Amino acid sequence: MTRPDPQPCRPPRAAANQPYRLPPPLFDARCLGCWFMLGLALLVGLSFWSLDLQWASFLSARALADMGRFLGEFLPPERSPPFLDKLLWASAETLAMSALGTLIAAVLGIALALPASRSHRDAAAVARAPTRLLLNALRSVPELVWAALLLISAGLGPFAGTLALALHTTGVLGRLFAEAVENAPPGPGAALRSHGVGGLRVFLYATLPQILPQVVAYTLYRWENNIRAAAVLGVVGAGGLGQMLAFHMGLFHMQKTASILIAMFALVAIVDGLSYLVRRRLAD
Repeated sequence: MTRPDPQPCRPPRAAANQPYRLPPPLFDARCLGCWFMLGLALLVGLSFWSLDLQWASFLSARALADMGRFLGEFLPPERSPPFLDKLLWASAETLAMSALGTLIAAVLGIALALPASRSHRDAAAVARAPTRLLLNALRSVPELVWAALLLISAGLGPFAGTLALALHTTGVLGRLFAEAVENAPPGPGAALRSHGVGGLRVFLYATLPQILPQVVAYTLYRWENNIRAAAVLGVVGAGGLGQMLAFHMGLFHMQKTASILIAMFALVAIVDGLSYLVRRRLAD
């Protein structure tokens, strides 16, 4: 007995009351998102029109030749043992500045995230507005400006840079942590509050375990950013690789500058690898 040939694959038929529909148009006058994207595209177009972007000069043969000659001055990077010893110490100083500044910011960010968020619908959240205003003020001032201000009281060196990183990053992490608290599932916290558990214990036993992966991810990401920021802070005398970079670039020691840039890249790559391993471990 032979089997009948299988029927060829056909698209499923639409039901009698559900005819085929064409895809929606790309633009609809009643779509607010369409108007927003149109306004954004118009703003980008006006930006290109208003700025004096000299692409022809930038991509000219003379400009490319000058850039190639300038990059050739970086080679080969400086590899003398005395300079590498200074570079290693400055790298450790930059890494310590970024790590300590991020740690202080994470602790302060968690502390400020509680009054800056509404943990549940019936919470009074009296301090929410002023705490968020404080967080906005902290992150609106760049790290370089904080370092320049703190150099007056803390003096030259990595202490001012560490405090500058901590203040700016507190504003960033505090806002992110507050959003994570407000977006956490309310069920576990509501169950504890129904049994008379206080607000702090509800946060520690219900909210914090839920947002902990986000807290760790945000903190590690800001640590990566703070390594680059710590390198820039040395320009105003905050120590680390940035101070070496400003000194040798000012004297046009391009081979030593190349070694410093390689050290910065290595630090960022190391921290990126560590953060990947930590996030993967938390995911498991």
